[in-house]
Amino acid sequence: MSRLLQTCLLSISLFTAGVAAAEKLTVTELQKGLDHPWAVAFLPDNQGMLITERPGQLRLWQPGKGLSKPISGVPDVWAQRQGGLLDVVLAPDFPKSRRVWLSYTEADERGRAGAVVGVGTLSEDNTQLSGFKPVLRQMPKLSGGANLGSRMAFDRDGMLYITFGDNFQAETAQDLSSLAGKVIRLNADGSIPADNPYTDKPDARGEIWASGVRNPQGIALNPWTQEMWENEHGPRGGDEVNILRKGKNYGWPLATWGEAYGGGKVVGSQGSKAPGTEQPVFWWKVSPALSGMAFYNSARFPQWKNSLFIGALKDKSLIHLTVNGDRVTEKSRLLKDRGERIRDVRMGPDGYLYVLTDESDGKLLKVGLAE
Repeated sequence: MSRLLQTCLLSISLFTAGVAAAEKLTVTELQKGLDHPWAVAFLPDNQGMLITERPGQLRLWQPGKGLSKPISGVPDVWAQRQGGLLDVVLAPDFPKSRRVWLSYTEADERGRAGAVVGVGTLSEDNTQLSGFKPVLRQMPKLSGGANLGSRMAFDRDGMLYITFGDNFQAETAQDLSSLAGKVIRLNADGSIPADNPYTDKPDARGEIWASGVRNPQGIALNPWTQEMWENEHGPRGGDEVNILRKGKNYGWPLATWGEAYGGGKVVGSQGSKAPGTEQPVFWWKVSPALSGMAFYNSARFPQWKNSLFIGALKDKSLIHLTVNGDRVTEKSRLLKDRGERIRDVRMGPDGYLYVLTDESDGKLLKVGLAE
């Protein structure tokens, strides 16, 4: 081994050790016994958190009170493979309207599934969701239970962004008449914004904001640029992070850094790049199997300034990345010693990270830095 290579390896080792020391965590198990929890949303004024469980339960967790019974009024869901009750987000005017948005899956008479998003009103005592109404259905239904996507986030203007996976039918991601493999943008009332990119094209769905995504499992608003970011699963390798911009094509399956499950080139792929498609701001050669993500924008832990956290299912970790404009760098992987699939991560109003583990005995964790 050359002296230069030895020096480089020593530097990397010292850097890794320094990162580990700098990220000594405090982890508190707030709740056990959750049945494959999928998403968490914070109620205002320290009222607690709404948590979805994939089999179909929406629950409230409150400090000092623990986990509630299932909230009534939640729609029936098709809970098979990756399907079920998925994301939950509060409307921007929640303190006044009490509106809660849910994403979930339903199936048709052929047993083919698709994602649905809808909205209902949460009672003042947090026990009932009334008047729930589906707003948008992923059509046509194509999924056997895979690549459903179905994350949601509001931007600062009150626009709702929704990720729909390609339903394991890769070619649909390039078909603008289909909602599969797309990022959707709606007004807060569920209507189509007039400035969406395809509203004047009769052969395209007006709800579409961006196309060419595979299985988007995380979406979050960048608090510094006000742009919406998304992450998604590649096929075998090629998990990626993208900045979602109007009318852009994110490549799947024309361009991918991954390969087919059996090895070799993905059918329809032109390689890692293709004309007219966007490149990810970050990608992984080996898939961690990405899930929920959150930007860190709190003064509680200054060491986490300009950070992005992404859960990993296969890697069973919380991936810590640093963000500088459009540049993203992986810093470390946290919680690996627990050996649990990380399904969601959100920054709480108190500046701690709140993490859900996707297990039959799932947990709600509160994660911070040792001070």
